[in-house]
Amino acid sequence: MRLVPFRRRKLNVKRYTERWKGLQANCATRKTWPQAIIEADDLLCDALKRSHYKGKTTGERLVAAQHALTSNDTVWVGHKLRKRLEQENVDVRKLKKKDMVVALAGFRQALRDLGALKYD
Repeated sequence: MRLVPFRRRKLNVKRYTERWKGLQANCATRKTWPQAIIEADDLLCDALKRSHYKGKTTGERLVAAQHALTSNDTVWVGHKLRKRLEQENVDVRKLKKKDMVVALAGFRQALRDLGALKYD
């Protein structure tokens, strides 16, 4: 019996690019930063699911995909920020631009690593 290596599913780059551009519009004002981070995390979760990474939660899928991601630590910073925004009622005025930029950069790099976004 010959074993065939498992191939990750090729993702629809156009669809992910459109969704990424849509969430970038939420970066315009501080008021919508939390929405941009939540949408980016959801987009990454969708890409991980469609790439067949195992796990019930985004965190479990990130652990499964950690060797495929070049900026694993940065992705975790973004995911933890998203969880904090969901669980705590964080005041948007206390959200730092640097935190948002780092989180979105990590999500973007992870999406590139998975083949969901092209390198510019």
